[in-house]
Amino acid sequence: MSVSDGRVALVTGANKGIGLEVVRQLAGFGVECLLGARAEVRGKRAEGELAAAGLRVRAVRLDVTDPVSVAALAKWVEREYGRLDVLVNNAGIVGSFSGPPSEAGGEDMREVFETNVFGVVTVTNAMLPLLRRSPAGRIVNLSSDAGSLTLNADEQSPFRGYNLMTYQSSKTALNALTVAYAKELRGTGIKVNSANPGFTATDINGHRGHRTVEEGARIAVRLATLGPDGPTGTSQDDNGTVPW
Repeated sequence: MSVSDGRVALVTGANKGIGLEVVRQLAGFGVECLLGARAEVRGKRAEGELAAAGLRVRAVRLDVTDPVSVAALAKWVEREYGRLDVLVNNAGIVGSFSGPPSEAGGEDMREVFETNVFGVVTVTNAMLPLLRRSPAGRIVNLSSDAGSLTLNADEQSPFRGYNLMTYQSSKTALNALTVAYAKELRGTGIKVNSANPGFTATDINGHRGHRTVEEGARIAVRLATLGPDGPTGTSQDDNGTVPW
């Protein structure tokens, strides 16, 4: 896909952090971006910031855990644009549980999966008819190296000592969604990939990350603007393919 005006992108959870930066970078390429935010006032504030820089951005209310909110936005996008070219499933949470797996309850798991997994399914399925109308649709799921089973099982990996089951398993499940959608859509113009931004300084980690949001957003933007020969059904970071 060549980078040019005329495309429309939706980024979920985009009023701050990596999502906001993905919008900024995509809009800088001439993509009209729909900045999804659960809180309308925060979305409008972010829209104003980017619009002041001359970027084509529209804040839209979107709660990925609320099917009514998702369906309403899909209908609005259809009325306004008739299609969608890029979907970046960025909205995600760590959740309140931080103990060992043996102490986790079902509600702890559900809290995280509602946003990180079920929300992605709800949004993707609602937007898929619009993405099918694009000549080159792109779906990017914001994942994490922490969701890689290979890296977590490796005794030499830095993730071997990281064991936040609720969050990590949600990202592993998200990677499985990436594979599943890529398999279904293979042979169409839609490509589906997982983006791994690295340990990026955002609210989700108390800004302890060593990467900037500009660096963290880079891989998602690259996957969102893949050309026709680009991959599908992969998990990638700045250095290439991340093992499942």
